[in-house]
Amino acid sequence: MHERLCNEKYEQKNPQCPHLGELLSSKNKSENPLGPWTAKNGFVLKLFEVRLLQGSSGVIQLVLLTSRIYMRDQYALISWQKPKGLNLSNRRRRLDPEMASFSFALQVNGLFHNHSISHSFDHLKTFLSSAVKKISVRTDIAKTLKNTSNRMLDAFVDSTFQFVSQPLLPSQKNFAPVEEIGEAVQVVCIEGIIPVDFRAGVYIRNGSNPLFGGLKYTISIFGRSSHIWVEGEGMLHAIYFMKDAHGDWIISYKNRYVESETFKLEKQRNKPSFLPTVEGDSPAIIAAYLLNMLRFGMVNKQISSTSIFEHSRKFYAITENHLPQEIDIFTLETLEEWDVNGAWDRPFTSHPKKAPGTGELVTIGMDGQKPFIVAGVISADGNMLSHKVDLKFNRATLIHEIGVTQKYNVIMDCPLTVDMNRLVAGGPLIKYDKEGYTRIGVMPRYGNADSVKWFDVEANCTLHILNSFEDGNEVVVRGCRALESIIPGPDQGLNKFEWFSMGFKPIEISNKNSNGFTQEGFLFARVYEWRLNMETGEVKERNLTGTDVSMEFPMINEDFTGVKHKYGYTQVLDSMASSSCGMAKYGGLAKLYFEEQDKTLPARDGKKGQLIKVEYHRFEENNFCSGSAFVPKQGGVEEDDGWIISFVHNEDTNISQVHIIDARKFDSKPVAKITLPQRVPYGFHGTFIPMPGQA
Repeated sequence: MHERLCNEKYEQKNPQCPHLGELLSSKNKSENPLGPWTAKNGFVLKLFEVRLLQGSSGVIQLVLLTSRIYMRDQYALISWQKPKGLNLSNRRRRLDPEMASFSFALQVNGLFHNHSISHSFDHLKTFLSSAVKKISVRTDIAKTLKNTSNRMLDAFVDSTFQFVSQPLLPSQKNFAPVEEIGEAVQVVCIEGIIPVDFRAGVYIRNGSNPLFGGLKYTISIFGRSSHIWVEGEGMLHAIYFMKDAHGDWIISYKNRYVESETFKLEKQRNKPSFLPTVEGDSPAIIAAYLLNMLRFGMVNKQISSTSIFEHSRKFYAITENHLPQEIDIFTLETLEEWDVNGAWDRPFTSHPKKAPGTGELVTIGMDGQKPFIVAGVISADGNMLSHKVDLKFNRATLIHEIGVTQKYNVIMDCPLTVDMNRLVAGGPLIKYDKEGYTRIGVMPRYGNADSVKWFDVEANCTLHILNSFEDGNEVVVRGCRALESIIPGPDQGLNKFEWFSMGFKPIEISNKNSNGFTQEGFLFARVYEWRLNMETGEVKERNLTGTDVSMEFPMINEDFTGVKHKYGYTQVLDSMASSSCGMAKYGGLAKLYFEEQDKTLPARDGKKGQLIKVEYHRFEENNFCSGSAFVPKQGGVEEDDGWIISFVHNEDTNISQVHIIDARKFDSKPVAKITLPQRVPYGFHGTFIPMPGQA
């Protein structure tokens, strides 16, 4: 027999009092709506429901009522119904403190180990049974909710979930986090000479730097969930290039966390608090999803670890699961979230683009519920959202970057998706579907969903667009294309290290071990070009680089964003080092000559003239880079007048440096190597920001 969650007395006083749904509030009390999910051959655990009721006298009653978890053999079924007013999308949402009532429980199906049930559940039953009582207090709803129900939720999480640090191999030691250095430290160890005409400014790179010693996974009765490799809190590493009164360089280094709201919350608690929600057993992820929402009002941490961009002389750290965080680039202090004066209410792509000519910022944002994909145009001064439109996607595509041309926005729709229904059915939350479709959309700057011209292309995963531009009737798109997505990682049940190790292997080796579609080297990325004819709808696509090296993290002279260009640059993956490590390591840089052919083309790569010329800059053995950026020369005439700047770490000496490489003497030694006062872990995207008056 199942208890009703609102007794007759409360039903009379509160006819709108919500239930947990038909599952636990069957009108026929003798009916077992759970069918085989009974306490037979198992046991029943009571959970609590929190109700806040306000009478005419102003007295707030915090009522703790019970629901039940039905256990049988190695399975659990827990009932849950979404409370009215509670938004469970992937974007930031708060519980409404004015809600008259709310209730919760969880609904999961999954395996767990019998030996772990008894101890955890005995503790939980003792705690929760003592909590099932009625409390009347004279206070406001928000304070009651925070001080009482959150404490109970925290106790539930602490009793049920164990946080464990993900181990790092010796070859992965420079992926480990570092501490903040404090005040900026002047750098005096410089090999070579910083060019006189190098710009005064800040070279800044973002990257993952997990709190509490590293990424975590959790173990609970619901199974296991874990952070994926990109999920650590963002840390900014900045090199300041300033000149004194005599024109001599003064170089200093500083690092600092991006102090988002969730960062401050966990620092205050001084322990991991947000449960991982991306990778692992479906029941564990669903439980984490709901418990994070109920405890913190949001599902995921605001990590802001991917990139940093500038708009209207303001600077923002970003990851595409949240809003940008404004940063003071001189102190690296986190200022506030940027929602364009309240007009943008969803996550923001990690790579928005400035429209050529107008200086407007073009962005795109995805969500786990409809509308899945929304595009926007922000005014050049950053004060107004000039255009916002639902693109009417039928899936939640993870779009890492948007492209622009002089007239159009370019949208990559690859089969890398977020799907809650798939998760509830037992599959992964984020998945790259090898059988799914890929298309590229070309949209007028201020267009709508109906104005997008879609081009079906060969299936692929392209996270990074190198550039896009108009060439006659064609829109040309160039990017780094792979056959699989590096995010989030392997499917459930596969060994993570082995999967990445196989994926990073060179195509040359992989082809010897397979027939047709390779089972190795699937993360190998080549620079690729799509030519999309806006009049005929024809698509021409081809590889621009060969199979000798894998290339990622593309960059250009940003003065040529959205217009035709001659050159591009990428980081070059050391495939063997990455394969043996199970994590990506970049052992060099590449310069791409789009208007010159590769005259040394091996026969296996196709006909002569199909591939472009590539020039390489190789680092010393066991030296790897991250966050590379192009620094244009002040007063430069040619597109490639400038330098590539990059963080480089020597794994033999454990010393980190910044290298400055002349883009026009690309295969030569760096013109300067700046030794940093502490280790800088491998990270993601960097940029160079000229000082005001130096642009």
